[in-house]
Order: sequence, then C-alpha cells, then structure tokens
Amino acid sequence: MAEAVSEKLPEIVPTVSDVVGSTADSSAATEATTTADTAMTDGALLEKMQKARKQIEFYFADANLPYDKFMWTLYSKDPEHWISIQVVGSFKRMRDFGSEGVEWLANAIRLSDFLEVDETGTKVRRKTEPQEPKNQFERSVYAKGFGEEDDTLQSRLEDFFNQYGAVSAVRMRRDDKKKFKGSVFTEFTDFENVEKFLKADPKPTWDGEDLLIMTKEEYCEMKIKEKGLTGKSANYRREVMSAKKFDAFRDMAQGKTSSPQKAAAEEEKKDVFLEFLGHKILIKQNDEGTGVIDEKDIPFVRGVTLKFDGCGGDVSWSEVKDPIKTRFDGKAPYIKYARGENSGLVGFYKPLTEEDIEYIKTTIKTINKHEVTWSIPTEEEEKQFEIERAQAAARNAFSQNSPREGGRGRGGRGGSRGRGGRGGRGGRGGRGGGGRSGGGSRNAEAKEKAAGEEGVGEKRKRAVEPDGGPDTGIRGNVAPPTIQSTKKAKTDDSAAS
Repeated sequence: MAEAVSEKLPEIVPTVSDVVGSTADSSAATEATTTADTAMTDGALLEKMQKARKQIEFYFADANLPYDKFMWTLYSKDPEHWISIQVVGSFKRMRDFGSEGVEWLANAIRLSDFLEVDETGTKVRRKTEPQEPKNQFERSVYAKGFGEEDDTLQSRLEDFFNQYGAVSAVRMRRDDKKKFKGSVFTEFTDFENVEKFLKADPKPTWDGEDLLIMTKEEYCEMKIKEKGLTGKSANYRREVMSAKKFDAFRDMAQGKTSSPQKAAAEEEKKDVFLEFLGHKILIKQNDEGTGVIDEKDIPFVRGVTLKFDGCGGDVSWSEVKDPIKTRFDGKAPYIKYARGENSGLVGFYKPLTEEDIEYIKTTIKTINKHEVTWSIPTEEEEKQFEIERAQAAARNAFSQNSPREGGRGRGGRGGSRGRGGRGGRGGRGGRGGGGRSGGGSRNAEAKEKAAGEEGVGEKRKRAVEPDGGPDTGIRGNVAPPTIQSTKKAKTDDSAAS
C-alpha cells in the first residue's frame, strides 16, 4: 500500500524548522511568512511528483505495457518483472522529471497504489499481472486539427481529452518521417466517455478551430472507401488498421499453440529488404501496414532510365516490353506512362551501355504507330523516378501473402483475366500469362493498389516491377519485388516513450 504523502515529502523537502531555524527571538510575522512559503513549495513539489507518478503509471498500464515492445522486453527480462527506475526516467516524456534523480522518482512512484518500489529504491514494477483490455478499438476515437507539435503538446492533448472523461491513452499519429500529422487516436476508458466526446455541445475545438472527429472504426471505413477496397481486400485492411504492431497477448497466445522452438522463432523480428539496382534496402512498415522506404536509403544509380517522346497519347506495352526483354535477359522494364500524355519513362534493372541505348533507339522506332525519339532524362528526373520505383516495390512487401482478390473475367490458364475477385478488365493470356493491359491511366502509382484492390469502374493505373520480374504487368499475378527477410534480435531500440 502506498505510504501517506506527508511521509514522503520530509525525505526530500526541508521542513519549516530547517528553513527558519529554531532561534527563540524570530518574529511571529517572519515565522508566518516563511511557513506560508514552505507550504507553497510543498504543494508545487507534490503536484510535480503526482505528474511523474501518473506518467510512469501510463508506461505500466494495461493500455500500454503489452503493446510497447521496448517496455515489454524490460518487463519480461526480469523474472520478478522489476524495471530500473533510472531507465524509466530516461524516457522522452520524463524529461521534466528525470533530472530530479532516482530517489526523487522512487518517492513519486510510492504515491501510486498501482506500482511498487523495491527495497533498494532503484526498481519499479506493477503490483498486479497485466490484463488484456477489452474493446480497445471500439473505445477509441480519431480527431484531427491539432496544428504543429511542440514540447507541451502531448500533455495539453491529454488534458484536453480528459475534459470528456477518463482516458487510457492519447497517441499522436506520425508520418514515415516521424512528423506529427496533426491527428490523434484517443482511447477512452469506457463507451460513455466516447459518446460524451463525440456528442459534445458545443463541439470540441482546438485553438478556436473545429476538429474533425469520429470513432476509430469510422475512420478506418473512410480510408477503405477512399482506396476503393472491397471484399477480402477491405477485410484485410480492417485487420491491419485495427491490429497493433506488437501485441504481447497475441504473441503469448501463439506460443501456447506452438512448440517452444517455433514460439521463440516467431518472437524474432524479421527485417525485410528490397533488392534494387544492385543494392539491398530496408523496408519499414507504416501505421497502415504498408511497406515504405526511407528516401535517404534509396541509392541513385545513373543511366538506368530512358525517356521516349512522340507516342501520340497511348502506348502498347508489347511494343516496348518485348524487344527489351529479348535483350535484357528476359526481364521486363519498369514503365511510367499516363494515357493521354506524349512521353514516358522506361526503367531498367542495370545501367545501360552505349550499345544498349543504340539497340533501343533502332529497335523501337515507333510506338502506337507514331515515330518516337529516345533520350536520357535529366539527373533530377531520373532520381525522382528511381525513388518512385523503389517505393512502388516496397508498398506490398508486408502483404504479398495476404488474402486478396484477382481480376474477374475469362482467360486462358495463367492468363491475366483468370480466376480471382473483382477488378478492372485485363487482357487475355495463355499459359504463363502476360497478355495486353486494360485501359486507364498507367503510371507508377499502380503498385499502391495490388491486384483486386481496384474499385469497379475506376481507372487502372499501370507500372512495372522495378527489377523487371517475369510477372510484371500481368493481371492476377501480383508481381513481387525481390524481397529478402533477415532475422533480427528480439531487442527493439524504439523507446517506450
């Protein structure tokens, strides 16, 4: 049981007698003033300690501990689940308290009924075992309109949402570069508080501006509709958006049904790499389960791109692909082209020699019955194109084996209109597939929508797998980039903060 507050403060705060001394001739007025000042100091100190206690409780709470891989690693490493107070004090959101020292933090923790400090005063743990929270997804809301981030924003957000009821967590949403998006997911402790927030009158505002608010479930459905997903593809995206990247309860459940060796293997994190233009690039997973690459990791390889002009507003893929595959080891190129435009870019899996360039110019003289000219794009144009190629390949790295729908319609075995789900019309193909593409604009954004994720009636966008795999551009065969997985040690360097 936590000790009384009055028993804590004398350990670190001077008493009134320490401040004013014990001289008999001190005036009554001086004594009264000093006592009042000390009481104010005690009050401010207690308030600061309570804030530290609350923040540390959050790290150990059911809403955070089992879903924070770094914290769970610390928690699981010790058989008795003790965690160093010094480590906790080093977390980013403890910066206002960590400088006070371990003893001060230990005293703050002793104010908690939820946590306890060990005999040495250097470690902390929960008093109870973690329990899996129920209905976290349903008890969460989405809110957008919080402007730019500063050092006080997290605490101000927590104070803001606590106006509407007890909150388990406020999670600031960030982009791939860790920049705050201006939106949050907030988990309330019960459904009543969710309703209170969403139906508040007047509506919630931030700095005088209205907020966009909805349940987290409504937000997920909005994103699915925006992407035009249906059927299994939509269900998969719901699972991705509602699931947590790390879930200790999920891992433990899997361990119960697996052999110890398999369970241990499942706990190891695998890094996924993209083989791109002779380089191996790490692929990361964003909040929506999509693969992304840090642009600074994408190498610039000069001379792997050619530009064509004069196609007359349309392109027949076979006119470009077939001659190139013949010369380049059967590997199809990556083509960026939008219907209606008069030019496009063609990316190759290796730098071109002068002989290669001359071959292209003399072999592919016309496209769409129009005479075309071939040239080398500018360095900046080629750099941006290579970034698009790499990001397009990375997008589906974490979902290639997930359930999804293919193209609908007739076709020979292996053809691009074979069995599958809904989608735009594709071309016919025989065994091994590879037929002609359908209509619509054809640019590098196609990879964002894997086969079967296109809405009915939506224009199809085309692009070709960067390293020219044989399944490139074939509908019904999601051509995977060259991806490798490498096991990584269990430890994770992401701070619990």
